[in-house]
Amino acid sequence: MKKTVLALGASLALVTAANAADLPRRQPVPAYPTEQAPIGKMPIGKSPVGKAPIGKAPGPVAARY
Repeated sequence: MKKTVLALGASLALVTAANAADLPRRQPVPAYPTEQAPIGKMPIGKSPVGKAPIGKAPGPVAARY
């Protein structure tokens, strides 16, 4: 009888702890910078995407160890 009560108590404690871990918590509000974000200031055309010569294969890739 004593073992059964101890096992039920331990099981109840485990289930209670698992249930409490699943409860939703409020997240803190993100801290935004005080200055306004630069809108429309992205450097369009400055990235190397699409800058390769058209129709020419890139050079061989040689591994250096």
